[in-house]
Amino acid sequence: MIKVLENPFYYLENFHQVLAWIAERYDDLLNAEERHFLSVFPSLPQASRALFVRMVMRKGTLFRASKLVYAEIGSTHEAARPLAELGLIEEDPALALDELFELLQKPEIMKVFQLTPHVRHLRKADQLEALRGQYDGEHRFSGWYANSGDHAYRNRTQELCDRLRLVFFGNYHQDWTEFVLSDLGIYQYEKVAFSAAARGFRSRRDIDDFLAIHHCHERFADGEEPAAVIRDLPPCADDNEWLRSRRNKLLFTIAQHVEKLADWPAAYALYADCDYPGARARAIRVLEKDAQPRAAFDLLQTAMQAPESAAERQQLLRMAPRLARKLGHAKPPAVAMAQAERIDLSLPPPEEASYVEFVVRDHLTREDAPVYYVENALINSLFGLLCWDAVFSPIPGAFFHPYHRGPADLHSADFQRRRAQQFAEALSQLDGEQYRATIRANYAAKCGIQSPFLYWEAIDEALLDLALDCIPAVHLKRAFERILLDIKSNRSGFPDLIQFWPAERRYNMIEVKGPGDRLQDNQLRWIEYCAAHQMPISVCYLQWAA
Repeated sequence: MIKVLENPFYYLENFHQVLAWIAERYDDLLNAEERHFLSVFPSLPQASRALFVRMVMRKGTLFRASKLVYAEIGSTHEAARPLAELGLIEEDPALALDELFELLQKPEIMKVFQLTPHVRHLRKADQLEALRGQYDGEHRFSGWYANSGDHAYRNRTQELCDRLRLVFFGNYHQDWTEFVLSDLGIYQYEKVAFSAAARGFRSRRDIDDFLAIHHCHERFADGEEPAAVIRDLPPCADDNEWLRSRRNKLLFTIAQHVEKLADWPAAYALYADCDYPGARARAIRVLEKDAQPRAAFDLLQTAMQAPESAAERQQLLRMAPRLARKLGHAKPPAVAMAQAERIDLSLPPPEEASYVEFVVRDHLTREDAPVYYVENALINSLFGLLCWDAVFSPIPGAFFHPYHRGPADLHSADFQRRRAQQFAEALSQLDGEQYRATIRANYAAKCGIQSPFLYWEAIDEALLDLALDCIPAVHLKRAFERILLDIKSNRSGFPDLIQFWPAERRYNMIEVKGPGDRLQDNQLRWIEYCAAHQMPISVCYLQWAA
């Protein structure tokens, strides 16, 4: 149920909560500027603090008083004065033309500049281009627009506040809206008991390395030369797998870009220096593109002895015959793959546009054998419900603030190993009947709470009951074990549909392919796995009847 927030300064309270949390847990990691902010900010008048937080929560760093009107704050200009005196914001800042255009609307631009009739009717962006050559300096807002009757401000502390947000959340993808959505009851989070010493960053170097990697990512996204970006990538501490993984992910992304440019030596060097999943297979492919089949084949042979994952093994098996042929070797024997049952359907096109999965679902469903569109939702949700306590175990470093959707190390290579006992206890319930009670109890107790495995909107009690009655425990155990082998890759690729026969206590998973569509690699891997473990699975190929 969505709540109504009665306190008009709710956002300010949330901001203070973050500052107090950081002061209590991270004081030894903060620099002088951050400590100074934490000490002086609470002493400001309430209206000034509220105005500052409103600025921090909005996009950009330039604002006009007329756009910062809030009943609980009152006079924006009066609230801004203490902020300006402390240097947190700049009043009447000097602006370049581009920055001025951020603040002005088109009618105001016509007042400030003497536009020719032609320029007057252009889009705002084109007006900026037309004026750029005439105005290349900076002027204060009041100098640009003397009679505006308005005030302009620049938030000089946005970068500092972004750093504090990073320290609190341990990432940049969560922001201040997390608090509001939680206060409103839109997002609910599991309450994990973690110690006051639990922290996302263990040293100032961790913070600085994260910031450096983030800035390198932004520079690359903005089109900067890869070599310059790579030169500034920090090496990261050997004992911080989480940060090394972020660094390797960026290296992999840059390597893909360089590969698209057909710079084979540079791409190979990047892939070879990268531990990100898939990098070794791409290195082999780049060697092949660079007309080095011998080097590619040798690296492939090494990789085949210990594939990093099922995904890499799949890629290696695909490349091996081609490389062997280029070297004049005998074609390697084909690896037998377990096959899914095939269903061929020819149906008239629906009268109204519809997904092919829904067309097949509606065609196959019967009163005594209902069909559900579940894709990745059902098996992941059953896993998440059974293993809830294992996933949310208070492992050191996994949880360090109250707004975690899941453990911070979810995609780490040692995620399962660090919780081996907890997952073993959860999966052992599938050897008896206890798993049913655990899944149902967690569905009732945890409904709506954020989890990386739960699709609350896609499951209900009826579907849950059918799944528990019709899917054998041994099949659930096989699926859950595979999810744990590679959480990042194996949470996707499940078949689109599932059909139940409640009277017979059986089921069938169905992947649907419309005209011209083909199976994706992660789908092929799940199909092979299910077929190999006698878990009923089919691929339905739909054609439209003439």
